[in-house]
Parts: sequence; C-alpha cells; structure tokens
Amino acid sequence: MVRPLVLLLSLLLLAACASSRAPAVDPAFETPYVLDAGDKLRVVVFGQEGLSNSYAVDGAGKISMPLIGGVEARGKTTAELSRAIAAKLRTGFVREPHVAVEVEIHRPFFILGEVTTAGQYPYVNGMTVETAVAIAGGFTPRAFKSHATVGRLVEGQMVHATVPISYPLRPGDTITIEERWF
Repeated sequence: MVRPLVLLLSLLLLAACASSRAPAVDPAFETPYVLDAGDKLRVVVFGQEGLSNSYAVDGAGKISMPLIGGVEARGKTTAELSRAIAAKLRTGFVREPHVAVEVEIHRPFFILGEVTTAGQYPYVNGMTVETAVAIAGGFTPRAFKSHATVGRLVEGQMVHATVPISYPLRPGDTITIEERWF
C-alpha cells in the first residue's frame, strides 16, 4: 500500500519540478545591444583630436558633439552611431571622416522582488542573473531560485521573458525575482 503512495508523490514532485523550469527564451529577445540614456560613449574621429572625446547619451537619447550638435543615439548600435556621426561630419566639416564608437560606461541594471537589497546597480560586463542577485545581496528565503523575469527594451517596446538563472544580462535590464509559494 505504501508503494503506490510513494509513486504518486514522486510523480507529483517530478511534475512540479518540470513546471518550475524556465521555458526557452524567445529569439526576438536576443536582438543586438542598442544605446540608450545613461550610456557613456568614447567617440574617436581619426585625425580630429578636437572631436574625439567621451559623450554621455542624454535623457532625450542624443549625444552632443562640437560642430555637428546633437546626434540621435537611442536605439542605435555603436556601428550605426559611428555611421551617423560620419555622415553629419561629411556635410561640410571633414572630407573623409573615420569614426569609431565604443561604450565606455554602460547604463545601470535594476533588480526587484525577492532579493535582499532591490535597486539600481552599475552594470558589469559578462553579468548573469545569478551575479545580479549576488550584487543585490542574495536571495530572500522566499525567492524562486531557478529562474527570473527579465524586462528589456526591444525596438522601443518593453519585452519580458522568463529566463534561467544563468542567463546573460544587458545594461538597462530589469530583473524580477519571483516569490515561491512552497
């Protein structure tokens, strides 16, 4: 009589574990990294030391450079931004501009929910959900420790995905650690 009960409990436990695994992440969530407010960029215009400098992406999503003024950075990759800067410089300022753009300081990430100290933290290259939790002081006793929900801007829209704890993060991501019920 004990064996069927043990078998039933084992099957229920197996089903609960299978349903607690994070589903596969939608490939649309894996778009290239794009710039936004809070990123600090190093722009190098070869042969033009006066234009080469560090520029912050402002709240409007632009960087402001000498000669050419504001350049839209929000939603662009670094390669797209370097082409946009070169195009503006080509209109009467520099004959053949060669521009390189790299991210000097990334915008922060945010972590909410069942962590010791929720809040905003500086992004670190190579960061995963697990390292973000560690930076936030670790899980609370009620935390769901196998997966998290990550919110990310994709093509101007906030998209949420349930991801495994080992999932790589990007600057500006919002991580939510859910509460487990048992």
